[in-house]
Amino acid sequence: MSEGTDRWHRARLALACLAADPGGLGGMVIRARPSPARDTLVARLADVGLPLRRIHPTIADDQLWGGVDIAATLAAGRVVRNRGVLADPCTAVLTMAERAETGLAAKLAQHLDRGAGGCAILLDEGAEADEAAPPALTERLAFHVTLDNLRLADLQEPETLPAPVPVADVRLPDDAAPALVGLAARFGIDSLRAPLLAMACARAHAAIHGRWLAEADDITAAAALVYAARATQMPETEDQPDDTPPPEEDRDRSDPGQGEDRDLPNGDLLVEAVKALLPPDVLDMIAARRKAKAAKGSGSGDRRKGNRRGRPLPPRPGRLDGRARIDLVATLRAAAPWQPIRRRLQPDAPGLLIRAGDIRLKRFEERSDRLLIFTVDASGSAAVSRLNEAKGAVELLLAEAYSRRDHVALIAFRGIGSEILLPPTRSLVQTKRRLAALPGGGGTPLAAGLKQAAELATQSRSKGLTPTLVVMTDGRANVALDGTADRLRAAADSVTLAQAIRLQHIPGLMIDMSNRPQPALRDLAAELDAAYLPLPRADARRVSEAVTGALGAA
Repeated sequence: MSEGTDRWHRARLALACLAADPGGLGGMVIRARPSPARDTLVARLADVGLPLRRIHPTIADDQLWGGVDIAATLAAGRVVRNRGVLADPCTAVLTMAERAETGLAAKLAQHLDRGAGGCAILLDEGAEADEAAPPALTERLAFHVTLDNLRLADLQEPETLPAPVPVADVRLPDDAAPALVGLAARFGIDSLRAPLLAMACARAHAAIHGRWLAEADDITAAAALVYAARATQMPETEDQPDDTPPPEEDRDRSDPGQGEDRDLPNGDLLVEAVKALLPPDVLDMIAARRKAKAAKGSGSGDRRKGNRRGRPLPPRPGRLDGRARIDLVATLRAAAPWQPIRRRLQPDAPGLLIRAGDIRLKRFEERSDRLLIFTVDASGSAAVSRLNEAKGAVELLLAEAYSRRDHVALIAFRGIGSEILLPPTRSLVQTKRRLAALPGGGGTPLAAGLKQAAELATQSRSKGLTPTLVVMTDGRANVALDGTADRLRAAADSVTLAQAIRLQHIPGLMIDMSNRPQPALRDLAAELDAAYLPLPRADARRVSEAVTGALGAA
């Protein structure tokens, strides 16, 4: 049997177990781009025996749970409610699950936790490792299958199973729970949902094979199906247990009723069963998963909670979807001119006559915080004076940061490279502590400074900030990007980096600190699409005022 056929058979086996116990197993994550294999597996979802309901990542709350039908309520003069997609047990198929917001994931997770009897199928089309369905939802689903790179020849039907038995009547051996919990710990799985799902899978596996008591094959299959996609570490080899049989008298005293529960595979066999399903690059995948998990706390979630503010905009017509807020005054203003006509048509109707077309919704303009990235020349030419000016300007700008929603970062380039001396911050106390003593001297690697600034700007955008670049230099770049002393290559590298920054649409300001304005810096500012400002004898306050004036409209 080929590797592709084996993967397909495992996916079909997982689907058969899900059909036996959809509520207990939660559902399945199908990670695959649109393909014949995915379409074939999705078509077999009818085997679950529940109605299929397709939902999308932007579905409204009233479509999920139901709610008041505004148009019908206004027309009937009484509250009319509609039923949502999840009002009855169903198989909810979430398309493009990798784009699902955390709010939708939390609502679907609560629905699964309530045990409503349905299940969820997540169609994950992520192309990269960090593009995946929300973990809060996926950990509640027993099975994770990958169908990429399967051929039509791999889609062979598995062998016919015997008559199933009810899952509720299937019993697990007494040692199944400790064995599965210990196995989860060895693979670094810290969620207790995984062993619970594995036990439910073992019962379902036994049920579809017509067994009333789960056997070693059921426990092994359940561990392999549930744990393979959840592993976060490779298990260490444990010491072999003592295989010396117990004395005759101990065996005689053992409970005769436990004979049927001792036929479980040992820990090493379970470990090998799960390891056999891990991909060859499992260590790289585990590292990428940990990195993505560590970045969650400072990525898009923080942006939605803390970095977005809004100001009111004129209301607009629309429908209530559970998330929009009605503008009562604007709604009444829209309905008022029609009252005489509506009153003639409905003379007996009480109160105001409001129609669905009168509804006006509130709108807000969201603006993200701005990050000023100071990229300062700390080379040997007047480094001490220039750094002091930059330090003072940063402190002055941060003093007004709360009113302008600004963050500030400081990058210094000197010698053969650059470094971030001050990460993005709004803390004035932290800034003064870090800027107390800054190094200076060496060559002028302007290209390295621009490269560091571009990387920091990209990172800040992923956290919901709007970066703005402020470059302070005298224009005498003499160190190339690879660290070699070459003025021509240094100038060419600077132009290349400036063009790359311009393509990212990062606004900027070029401050020329030389005694005489440098034409090369003016040209570089044009490549950056940034404002050019010569300040040969500027102090900290003038730099702060110049930055505020030049970027005030940004």
